[in-house]
Amino acid sequence: MPVRSHNLDSVAAVLATFKISQTASVDDLKDADIGKAVTISGAQTVSPCADNSILLGKLVDLSLTDADNGKRVATVQISGVCRLTIAATNPVVGNRVVGAAAGKIKQAPVLAAFDPAGGNIARGTVIEVNGTTDCLVLLN
Repeated sequence: MPVRSHNLDSVAAVLATFKISQTASVDDLKDADIGKAVTISGAQTVSPCADNSILLGKLVDLSLTDADNGKRVATVQISGVCRLTIAATNPVVGNRVVGAAAGKIKQAPVLAAFDPAGGNIARGTVIEVNGTTDCLVLLN
């Protein structure tokens, strides 16, 4: 019997709603960012992942429209399994990830002698890598 194809995307997703960070009174997240990696940027506020930021999760929805700056909320997958776009240094199965520029993720850097204040910034466990395009991450 052949091995059955298995799709783990969005298994056991936990969703949470956050405010959206702003730059010059303009929301930092737009409809085009749905599906990208986001990070905590302030009290109950999220923005797209930047280089070496802490991955919070995957942006799955935004309320209202792009024209409604300051009134929208972001729905973020904060737990479970999700697929995210990757950047160099590409993640490796079994390793953890951090944010990369433009709402992407990358393999977490090698730790120095001590973790930074507040703990290690790496998150998740990579369970599949699709070339240099995206990877499947268990947000644990």
